Amino acid sequence: MYSIGQVANMFGLPISTLRYYDKQGLFPRMERVSGIRKFSETEIEALRVIECLKKAGMEIKAIKQFMDWCVEGPCTYPKRKALFEAQKTHMEEEIERMKRTLDMLKFKCWYYEQAIKDGGEERLTAMIPDNLPKDIRQSYENSHKE
Repeated sequence: MYSIGQVANMFGLPISTLRYYDKQGLFPRMERVSGIRKFSETEIEALRVIECLKKAGMEIKAIKQFMDWCVEGPCTYPKRKALFEAQKTHMEEEIERMKRTLDMLKFKCWYYEQAIKDGGEERLTAMIPDNLPKDIRQSYENSHKE
């Protein structure tokens, strides 16, 4: 069993966040000893999932729904799987957007490094897009996808 302070340190979260999660019903089976929250491995694993879903962009209300489904039991497996499939798709789309952003940053770093060396942009603008170095052209093309 872990204290709220220990769990806060383990996850790098404020104690107030853990209290909020508890008040929202995200730890439905949490034990209390003399009113003090005691986190078992069940709550630790739940917190790992909660933090994952938050990082994936899910709101607390939807996470609460997931936790309710967990309490309901195996009959909710299809709902839980669908929730994770949707979040996985959302994250894959976000990763693609981030890759395009990173490629634009890579291209612009290269571009301005060259412009500094050349003392201008004339040669560079003439190179875009077909005469760019292969790796830079790939970054340029990915960053300009619709």
